[in-house]
Amino acid sequence: SMASPALLMRVVASAYSVAEKAATIVRNVMSAGDLGIVEKAGPSDLQTKADRLVQMSICASLARKFPKVTIIGEEELPNDDVSEDLIEDGHCEEILKKPCPAQYTGIKEEELVIWVDPLDGTKEYTEGLLDHVTVLIGIAYGGKAIAGVINQPYYNYEAGANAVLGRTIWGVLGMGAFGFQLTEAPAGKHIVVTTRSHSSALVNECITALNPDHVIRVGGAGNKIIQLIEGKASAYVFASPGCKKWDTCAPEAILHAVGGKITDIRGNSFQYNKEVKHMNSAGVLATLRNYDYYASRIPNTVKESLVP
Repeated sequence: SMASPALLMRVVASAYSVAEKAATIVRNVMSAGDLGIVEKAGPSDLQTKADRLVQMSICASLARKFPKVTIIGEEELPNDDVSEDLIEDGHCEEILKKPCPAQYTGIKEEELVIWVDPLDGTKEYTEGLLDHVTVLIGIAYGGKAIAGVINQPYYNYEAGANAVLGRTIWGVLGMGAFGFQLTEAPAGKHIVVTTRSHSSALVNECITALNPDHVIRVGGAGNKIIQLIEGKASAYVFASPGCKKWDTCAPEAILHAVGGKITDIRGNSFQYNKEVKHMNSAGVLATLRNYDYYASRIPNTVKESLVP
């Protein structure tokens, strides 16, 4: 008889189905028309009914299957009973068939931490910039992001009435990443992707210092990493606090699985153990290729302004 799949592959396979369920919830909330918007820390820090329902769905579904895993989500929610129609029990068979990378075969449930951003790009979601929106499920072990699932609920939404909406990208370190076409940015071009709604003097000073050919301003950390792995941008630069562990965990795993690199603006790698503070207070620098080129051009004044 076949040995049962390693825990990590079971978690990723479930997270894949859970993320697809999340996407359906996101689309249903939008089409029902009542977003239930709440301001958290201010007008660019919003929460909608979709953020709340999706987080309940993801956390409850994964906790039911993997009760000893630590799950940390963005939204502060009451611990109410979650209605059964939010529970996703399925998994992706194709993922279960893949062999687990050897270094992760012995992982126990209590050693995993799952970081959940139920709806990354909430502000853009409320403004109808639907291609910016992602659902992020990142899986960490030993403080490192080792696997991730990114769902884009509205992928293809401008392709006409008959287009299939949405896609799920997933990856595991030592195995690779799937669900998209890996593409490098045009050689010799410096295209920087950065924040759309959280700009500041420091953010702009840092970008100017890189002397980019082009700057793309979009919402969502998940969306920005997708710009890197699909070759639309060569660097993701955010010289500001504001990004959190649930924003970077899934994207980091996918980026690292295809040979890219993500750190804070000072070059420190992110830690994802359950005790870690949630804020990435020294910003983000990420590339698919040529990390050193961009890292070497970050001004010291910018680095000194951002305390990890």
